[in-house]
Amino acid sequence: MKINYSIKIGTRGSKLAITQSSMIRDMILKQHPDTLVELLIIKTKGDKIIDSPLSKIGGKGLFVKEIEEALLEKRVDLAVHSIKDVPAELPHGLSIPIYPERENPADAFLSIKYKRFKDLPSGARVGTGSLRRSSQLLNKRPDLEIVAIRGNVDTRIKRLESGEFDAIILAAAGLNRLGLSSKITELLSPPDYIPAVGQGALGIEVRGNDIEFNRLLDFLNHNETALAVRAERAFLQRLEGGCQVPLGAYAFIDKGKIVIHGMVSDLTGNRVIKETLTGSIEQPEQAGKTLAEQLLAMGADKILAEVYGR
Repeated sequence: MKINYSIKIGTRGSKLAITQSSMIRDMILKQHPDTLVELLIIKTKGDKIIDSPLSKIGGKGLFVKEIEEALLEKRVDLAVHSIKDVPAELPHGLSIPIYPERENPADAFLSIKYKRFKDLPSGARVGTGSLRRSSQLLNKRPDLEIVAIRGNVDTRIKRLESGEFDAIILAAAGLNRLGLSSKITELLSPPDYIPAVGQGALGIEVRGNDIEFNRLLDFLNHNETALAVRAERAFLQRLEGGCQVPLGAYAFIDKGKIVIHGMVSDLTGNRVIKETLTGSIEQPEQAGKTLAEQLLAMGADKILAEVYGR
């Protein structure tokens, strides 16, 4: 077999990351059968520090920095990221031009004893590592005890099943990709619960000057997903948000327009500011930026100042 290209994919070493990168590898092999595609597992700082909340140790860039360095140093040719882990600003020389079709963007409620979130008793222990999730849960149920939880999906589910928590909240997309959909008790979907920016979507990060190589990957792009995630990431960039701030956005295409829901909250969930905007699919970034400006005018600026002040 003649190998026209040898491609190295940079990936984190978690079961979910390898599953997602393997899915992209298989799609490339199907489209370009004369290509050798390998995964290179790269351990990130976020993988090494598992006993502290992300908001305390520096936020989302912890899961991509070392992989991006490998890209810039040409040790890998592309990286497969969960877009919700990628900061709004990318290093010079790198870009994310390709977004495969999105999985379910919703959060998933998992519980052994209770069928729905509303069935939880007062004082129930709910595990989540996300300030965005905890603030929205507390906004609806301030009587709950929210407990920080990190670790891979299997570890979190084992802690739930051992009785340490009454419920945990995970991304539905990761559970679906891992074949664990049966563990989901209830979906917490937008617009009632706003997901993280890019939740459920993958992004293919490449070197911007590898034009010929990048064209080989164009077939992976799903246009509606790309438009939606571009709007959401523009929203994130305008708000300069990271893991330290409870914010979320979800965009989708409806009747030739882009619709985007956005949310900013304080840490307690007492103040949750939400708004929806409809914009042009020709300018997805403008839709995200405009929605962010609207939330800032509604009081999100004060919430962000308080959170960053801490």
